[in-house]
Amino acid sequence: MKEELYACAYAAEFPAQALLRLRKELESEPVAVLEGCAPQETVCSLNRPAHLRGVSLGMTRLEAESIPGLRLLARSLETEAAARAVFLECAAHFSPRIEAASQGTACAFVLDIAGTERLFGPPEALAQRLRARLASAGFRASVAVSANFHAARLRAASARGIAVIPAEQEAGFLAMLPISLLNLDEEHAETFAIWGIRTLGELAALPESDLVARLGSQAAAWRDLARGALRHTFQPIEAKFSLKEFCGFDTPVEQIDSLLFMGARMIDCLIERAAARALSLASLTVQMELEGGLAYRRAIRPALATADRKFLLKLLQLELAAHPPQAAVLSLTLAAEAGQSSQVQLGLFAPQTPEPSRLDVTIARLRAIDGDDRVGSPVLEDTHRPGSFRMESFAVPSGSTSPKSSEASRPRLALRRMRPPAPVRVQLRALQPVAFRDRERSFKVAAAYGPWRTSGCWWSTDAWSVEEWDVLAETGSGASVACLLVRDCARNEWWLEAFYD
Repeated sequence: MKEELYACAYAAEFPAQALLRLRKELESEPVAVLEGCAPQETVCSLNRPAHLRGVSLGMTRLEAESIPGLRLLARSLETEAAARAVFLECAAHFSPRIEAASQGTACAFVLDIAGTERLFGPPEALAQRLRARLASAGFRASVAVSANFHAARLRAASARGIAVIPAEQEAGFLAMLPISLLNLDEEHAETFAIWGIRTLGELAALPESDLVARLGSQAAAWRDLARGALRHTFQPIEAKFSLKEFCGFDTPVEQIDSLLFMGARMIDCLIERAAARALSLASLTVQMELEGGLAYRRAIRPALATADRKFLLKLLQLELAAHPPQAAVLSLTLAAEAGQSSQVQLGLFAPQTPEPSRLDVTIARLRAIDGDDRVGSPVLEDTHRPGSFRMESFAVPSGSTSPKSSEASRPRLALRRMRPPAPVRVQLRALQPVAFRDRERSFKVAAAYGPWRTSGCWWSTDAWSVEEWDVLAETGSGASVACLLVRDCARNEWWLEAFYD
């Protein structure tokens, strides 16, 4: 059996860290996080500058407001959930076996790192890389490594930086830790205080039989825990990869520039997280919670997956300018889909093509002018109605769609439709067209094939019924043309629909 080895990543004061992760301008300022209903709000988390100012946990809002320069923020469970997912994602880069070990307002995960020496080096190197990875994601965390699950967890909760516990020396490294790390109930904590037991080393030195006789069988587990000898059945969780960032605002935001300022930082985080897996952003979904219970949702889909921050921010700016939120914004969520960035190999003598980002920016600007339903790629609808299509977002196909040389050399018949169709006056003989005239020219029909009748949507107000004629005609100058005449049976109107080239 393989030897056990665990690494615990522990982030204290996680509610404060989650709120400050995307607000770099507040890192050096004293910040306290409040929870509860007004006016009975209390401090549940704070950063180090606030601790130096004298702020403590459980302090009321009135007491906290009396401290000059202290910034008060409301606790956001959604922000913590999004930050915890990022924290777990960073840990998953070093091991697929992870167990949650969070307690109170701290966020902690224990990684099974047995057998990872060939990938990340000795435990010290892995701990440094794990802590650096968390720091790049905006977390201040401590990392402890031990062959015992609980020893790594307890050491990480009490240490700052990196701690590596050698095998069989867990008791010595845990001896000076406070007994409060065991999270005892009030009754047993008071009992140990009366006995004068304040550290794990003092608890480990007590006789096991006497301890069990006085406090029950659970005391034996506490003693083993203090000695770093308590066994643990590892219960791994599955880390799901989800590119999502959330930010709740203290006050409603009405300026687009403020949204873009926060959106830029969220895009940076999404790109960095995707790049860690050698991926790019294929789409970006913008969700906002607005005042009055309203919701805002827009999707940004570049033609190609990209990791260009400026390009995605420009698309976000154009989207918000074309479709601004209808009320003040309470929260902003950016969710992205990961995709593979494509690489195009050009020939030495081939002309340089424009960058794909320019195409997306141009399409976004055209949408702002003409509307979303007038810009994109036309797609035929599943109907028999002639010329029925819809517009979808433009996307570059993954594979090459160029025809083969043999197919391209064969002659083809093209139908050149007129947008919009031109109204014509048709002369009939035996219910067949023999001549027609548009606004400029007259045509004499040499041959007519048809009619080809189609109809549909008879069950709705959008019913249609038409008949088509393929016509060979001559103009007054003797030129021959092949065209498509269409008769609207409901209105008894004739249209010149298309020419055959």
